[in-house]
Amino acid sequence: MEKALVRPRSLADEVAQLRAGHPGPAAHADRLCGRIERLDPLLHTFVPEPGRPERLRAEARALVARYPDPGAAPALYGVAVGIKDIVHVDGLPTHAGSALPPGVLAGPQAAVVDRLRAAGALVAGKTVTAEFAGAAPGPTRNPHHPGHTPGGSSSGSAAAVAAGLVSLAIGTQTVGSVIRPAAYCGVVGFRPTYGRIPTDGVLPNAPSFDTLGLFTSDLAGAALAAPLLCDDWRDDWRDGAPPVLGVPAGPYLEQAGPAARAAFREQLDRLAAAGVTVCEVDLLPDFEWLVRQVRTINRFEQARSHADWFTRFGNLYRPETAAGIRHGQSVRPEDYETALRAREHARARLADAWAAAGVDLLVAPSATGPAPLGLGGTGDAVMSLPWSYAGLPALSLPAGVSVDGLPFGLQVVGAAGADEVLLARAAPLERALGGSAG
Repeated sequence: MEKALVRPRSLADEVAQLRAGHPGPAAHADRLCGRIERLDPLLHTFVPEPGRPERLRAEARALVARYPDPGAAPALYGVAVGIKDIVHVDGLPTHAGSALPPGVLAGPQAAVVDRLRAAGALVAGKTVTAEFAGAAPGPTRNPHHPGHTPGGSSSGSAAAVAAGLVSLAIGTQTVGSVIRPAAYCGVVGFRPTYGRIPTDGVLPNAPSFDTLGLFTSDLAGAALAAPLLCDDWRDDWRDGAPPVLGVPAGPYLEQAGPAARAAFREQLDRLAAAGVTVCEVDLLPDFEWLVRQVRTINRFEQARSHADWFTRFGNLYRPETAAGIRHGQSVRPEDYETALRAREHARARLADAWAAAGVDLLVAPSATGPAPLGLGGTGDAVMSLPWSYAGLPALSLPAGVSVDGLPFGLQVVGAAGADEVLLARAAPLERALGGSAG
């Protein structure tokens, strides 16, 4: 690992410094741009932007004029945030990692960006995404080992936080595009309950699954940002007694590779040594059936989302994306509707089985293993698949490294709508696991 490339910064610390006026937003923006200029030619976390320093300085000056007293400013005063390049930002084009003309993809600024700016944040720039948040990877490299993938599709956002280019970045997850890159890059990834952050102004992939999420260096950062972005946040949960954890044994857990399973056993041992109760639960006996339902819904909706663009610009799509769209075009509408109805029944069965098991949170590996070598793929999303299917909130917590220095993540899953409980009750887990992989 090249330590110069892995230097995650605490969002909470950054907020405290900016609100104290040390540094001011303009100086902070200059430092950020300097680090991007030094490191991004290797890491490729941000979409290239001519004039980024000038734009950020202008935004910082406007922020200071609006809030002359930083101590009375909003919660994210002066924080520079990376925004995944399928999320519309006023003044910046949306490319979505594609070769399509950016004007074709243009649209009003996303609600999540409105909320960030209302909280006093600056936009550091657009972060690299796999093409249309799918399977065709962008050029981003893993800061821990640049020859390895950072994961996808929110590759640039996860890597930018791991490298300390920003302390907060926005991503999206359809199946595994927040949790997996967070694990590969050794940072915290938070995917809220489906629909908890409005997706207005975000290019669709599969709208029945698409969920906005965020990356920070630690759980405290996620807990700071989530109430500002999620609808109807209830700030009435605090870190309390260690939760009872359920491990979904069976065919689901068998999807993880040997290294991930070994790391997971070590993680569970560390949690048990810290006084956390862990038990096996039988929640996903029909896992292969569930995978088929996800694929049916995902591909059908992907094809529908791209129907107009693909008709007009199909020759500009990369092969991986085009193959997924063509697969979706072959899915019969009646099979799609059947899969949607089946999901509602599966969600109810999962909720009933969870309640009967008497556990507070579920835990599993965040990914099937550490970040694979090479940049030709983004890894396997299967460990996130059932929870994305059910729309449940999930976290990836940094949880050790491989013998090669590549991070592992522990995935922690909460009940639908209980995002506040998930973040609060994961705190003792983070402490037991030792925090960041940086």
